[in-house]
Amino acid sequence: MPDAATHEPGRVKYLVCVDGSPESRVAVRFAGLRAKNTNGFVILLTAIEPAEFQHWMAVEDVMRAERRDEAENFLQDVAAELYEWAGVRPAFTVREGRIGEEILAAVEEDPSIDFLVVGAAPATAKHGKLISFLAGQVAGGLTVPLVIVPGNLSDEQLVNLT
Repeated sequence: MPDAATHEPGRVKYLVCVDGSPESRVAVRFAGLRAKNTNGFVILLTAIEPAEFQHWMAVEDVMRAERRDEAENFLQDVAAELYEWAGVRPAFTVREGRIGEEILAAVEEDPSIDFLVVGAAPATAKHGKLISFLAGQVAGGLTVPLVIVPGNLSDEQLVNLT
C-alpha cells in the first residue's frame, strides 16, 4: 500500500469512522465498495476516549494500553470483514481523544484523504452527536467532502450505489 500521506492521482482515499455500531459497519462497506470500484483505498479510524483516572499513573497506563489493544483488535476484525466483503485491504488507525476532534485532526494531518465517511443511525435511534458535530459545527472547515451513509442500507442497495 502507498504511504498514507502520499496521494496517488486516480486513487481515492476514504477515511471511515468506525465505532462498532451497525451504521458504522454499513459506512465501512460503502467505502470499501467505492474503493474497489475506483481503485482507491480505505483507512479505518477509531478513537478511544482518554481515561479520567489520574490518581495512579501506572494504573492509567495499563488501562490505556488495554483500550488500545481492544481497539486495534476490533479494527483488525473490521478490516477482515471488509476484505471478505469487497476484497479491499484497509489501513487503520487508533487515536486517543474525542472522536470528532480526532477525525478532524486525521483529515488535517493527511492531505491525501479525499472523503470522510460516517454512518448515520436511523432517526429513531436518537444518536447522531458525531454527525451533528461534523455537519453543523465544522463542515465549513472540512477540507474534504463529508459522506453520510444511512445505516439502514441493505447490501443490495450498497452495491447499487457504489
